[in-house]
Amino acid sequence: MAEGREYISCPDELGCIHISEDVLAVTAAAAALEVEGVGSLAANLGSDIVEMLAGRKNLGKGVRVTVEENSVTVDISLLVKYGSSVQESACAVQTAVADAIANASGFTVTAVNVHVAGVTFDHSKKSK
Repeated sequence: MAEGREYISCPDELGCIHISEDVLAVTAAAAALEVEGVGSLAANLGSDIVEMLAGRKNLGKGVRVTVEENSVTVDISLLVKYGSSVQESACAVQTAVADAIANASGFTVTAVNVHVAGVTFDHSKKSK
């Protein structure tokens, strides 16, 4: 398997299934971005610089997944759209992320910690 990546192994009757933590992070990111009121994910500046220098872009930026046994904890940083309820959007993200990871992997999600890092504004003006 690829170096530098963490994999979660699930024994199966036909062998073993290995799921990259990156897969869970991208699943969490996609679920969060579908929630009404979420503008974007907020990336960690340090990881963005590393990705830029390495020539790759991480689709799960702003998401950290921790796996212990068969349980998953997710930390996700995001920006909320101006005018949206921060509390409602964050709660909806928690539910969406927990459901998406549980459905995709079968793991129990013990916590989804949402870190609201800021607010986004829609500066686009529609001209006629």
